[in-house]
Formats: sequence, structure tokens, C-alpha cells
Amino acid sequence: MSNSADSPRTGSSPVRGRFRPVRVLTAAVFALAGLIFFTSFNTAKGTDIRTDASLLKLSDLIHERSRENGGLNESNAALRDDVEALAERDDGSTKAEDDKLAALEERAGTQKLTGEAITVTLNDAPPDATAKLPGYPEPQPDYLVIHQQDLQAVVNALWQSGAKGIKVMDQRLISTSAVRCVGNTLILQGRVYSPPYKITAVGDPGKMQQALAASSAIQNYMVYVNVYGLGWKVTEDGTVTLPGYSGTVDLRYAKPVE
Repeated sequence: MSNSADSPRTGSSPVRGRFRPVRVLTAAVFALAGLIFFTSFNTAKGTDIRTDASLLKLSDLIHERSRENGGLNESNAALRDDVEALAERDDGSTKAEDDKLAALEERAGTQKLTGEAITVTLNDAPPDATAKLPGYPEPQPDYLVIHQQDLQAVVNALWQSGAKGIKVMDQRLISTSAVRCVGNTLILQGRVYSPPYKITAVGDPGKMQQALAASSAIQNYMVYVNVYGLGWKVTEDGTVTLPGYSGTVDLRYAKPVE
């Protein structure tokens, strides 16, 4: 009868398996992968998180708010007309006082303005534009779009020419109006616009065109017009009526903390 030293004895407890760290590490990796998958699914909520859908939704929200602001401006203008009509009934003012108030409102830009006008139109260049003249580099994307300083140069030149009133797109400018661009869009008084941009001014057409031609900033812009095809057009419109400014006139400014 042979007794092997390696054979287990009858009635003894079974030999335990050897501890294997690799198995534990594998289980941990699968558990971590499951946690990541669950977190990703919970974050995406069934949507594709690799797309630009969130950006599109933000863009849609901006344009929707812009439309809402436009509607509110129109409602505000209608209410202002009603208030002014009621105030004129029995405000107790004299004709001289009414004339003085009307003059102040006209200068402030809150009333309609009729007169000879010109319109300046600026537009982006074609996306496939190339240099039209020798000696100039091929365009960078930045060369082909309208910038804030281009719009400001036109507005400033028109004011300097003695323009009585200016409208950018469909909004009248007043002393606190800010012409600002974000990317290739214009943000004006809470509303968003895309090119082409139209600027209409009431005044002396000859003087306004002379001021545009004399502006050094516009002369620099014209280089890009001639080389890369940025849009530039000046037209005489005859007699036009600019709308009165219909937005809020309340000033907002910083206050020291008490």
C-alpha cells in the first residue's frame, strides 16, 4: 500500500485555492467600466454628447430671446404713445413748453425723424475669397467678416458729418446705444443680427458721403473690399422716416457697496 505525501488524507478539509491578485484587478476594472458607462448614460440622458446640439440649442435660445426683445420693444413703443397721448390732454403745459419738449425728444432720438437719407450696407466676403490684387497674402478667416470696428467707423463718420439721426438695421440709435459684435453677429440693444448690415442716416447726403470717404478707418476697410471682396455699398434713399427709439432709457451703472 503506497502512501503519497501529496495525496490528501481521507476526511481532511479540501485544499483552498491560491490567492490571485489578477482576478481581483480584473473585477475592479469591469466595475469601474460599468460605473463610467452608467455615469455617461445618466449625463447624456439618451442623447449624443459628442455632437454640437448644446451649442445649437444655445444659438436658438439667443435668437428666441432676440425676437422676444423685439416684441417687447414694440409693445413698449405702443404703450409710450398711449401715455404721451393721455399726458397731452390735460398736462397743463403751454405751447412753448410743448415745443421745447418736442425739440428735446427729437434730439434724444425718441421721436420719428423724416429727411434726406443715405444707407451704407456692409457684408461679409465670400467664404472662398482669394486675394484679387498682387502683393497681398491669401486671406485668413478674420479678413472675410465684418468686425465691430467697421460698423463703429461708419456710425462715427455719419455722426461727425452732422447726421440728425441714425438707424442700424431696424433700430434707432441714441446717445447710450452700443454697437457690439460677437463673432460674426451684431448685438444691438438686446437683439441679434446677421450680415448684411444696413446703416441708414438722415442728414445732408453730400456731407455724409464726404465724411465716409475721409475716414481713415473706412479707408482701411476699403482695402479689404478691393482685395478680398468685403461688401460695401452706399445709396441715396431720398426722403425717409426713421423710427423713434422704443427701448428703455433707464441708465444702469455700478454702485459702491455700502
